[in-house]
Amino acid sequence: MTIISREETRNENMINEYTKELETLPKGKITPKTVNGKTYYYLYYRDGKKVVSKYVGKDEESLIAIREGLARRSQIEEIVKKLKEEKAQIKKLEAML
Repeated sequence: MTIISREETRNENMINEYTKELETLPKGKITPKTVNGKTYYYLYYRDGKKVVSKYVGKDEESLIAIREGLARRSQIEEIVKKLKEEKAQIKKLEAML
């Protein structure tokens, strides 16, 4: 097994692992709504063509876990993007050899 093929396998495994983790994390954006002077928080995300709103709570404390999940999702999406770029470079290198 060559170094390039090992790197290609490693790259594929990392993409698969990060993709699995993305499925467990929340997606979307938290938006506050004020009704009768009280603020309620909703998570808005797209499910196909439909925009879904999910009630998450009234206070900031109930949002901590969701905000952390959204931040982690953003980080992982960036990592996956870079891994896919790396995958394309590996393919080009393979073609050259």
